[in-house]
Amino acid sequence: MILYLSLALLASSLMALGLLMMKSRSTYLPAATGANVIGAIVQWLSDPMWFGGLSVQTAGWACYVIAVSHAPVSMVAVMMQGGIALFVVASVVILGERASPREWVGITAIVFGMLMLTVSLNGARTIADAFEPGTLLIFTALLIGVGLAPMAFARLNTSGAAAAILSGVAFGLGAMFTKSMTLEFSAGAGAAAFRIVTSPYFYCMLAANIFGMVLLQNSFHSARAIIAMPLSGALSNIVPIIGGMLVFGERLPASWIEAGMRVGAFLLTVTAGALLAGSGVQLPTEPVVVRAAAGS
Repeated sequence: MILYLSLALLASSLMALGLLMMKSRSTYLPAATGANVIGAIVQWLSDPMWFGGLSVQTAGWACYVIAVSHAPVSMVAVMMQGGIALFVVASVVILGERASPREWVGITAIVFGMLMLTVSLNGARTIADAFEPGTLLIFTALLIGVGLAPMAFARLNTSGAAAAILSGVAFGLGAMFTKSMTLEFSAGAGAAAFRIVTSPYFYCMLAANIFGMVLLQNSFHSARAIIAMPLSGALSNIVPIIGGMLVFGERLPASWIEAGMRVGAFLLTVTAGALLAGSGVQLPTEPVVVRAAAGS
């Protein structure tokens, strides 16, 4: 178990590095909106730095798939939160981004929530054969509605928070579909390639992750990375934690202390996310590596 949780931490680090590379190009690449969606994505893929970031992200995702296929999705989701802290530090040191006191409270609360969840890992319980595809479908429909709700608020759209929130929901659902896919593979027989192309979870996972990536890159055009990434990352981890219990039969730890820490961490993360999403401050950045990236 420790091996696969360590692999999840590696996946988290690679994904954070890939996002950092992609964020560094947000000022110089167009947003994928309206009729310009395809054209913008083509420009992203044509940019060496952005494409390199995508490649690093893909390597991280491969590590994540291996980890989630051997460990409970809620545990892996906790380890993935390590990438949030790493990304925040890199955004300050490398991208030169700054945050207001209120935003630092929210960012710190998210990282502290991650630590609380990590402490509660030993008490995780899973009910075998509890996966219900119908429950996953209902859970997905509800989450899509929740993710779209912030789009109705002009302020959240303008600040980039709405896109970051929806990207987190999309990534979280992608994690759920990945776990569903690995469970289907372990229960089936036949060539792996055939099972992949015939699995609906594979296409749902692919669509969710592509959608989430486009939304997160769009949020980078309006929001600082130090705000967009914690928002997206927190939600992308909360979704599998809740979904792991509702869809895959994963349960709270038996110890009331560990269970209380997990619930408390969830509430703390939600509150911290609200602090970040509600921030109206637009602090300037002091690019360090970004200027070098512009000449690449």
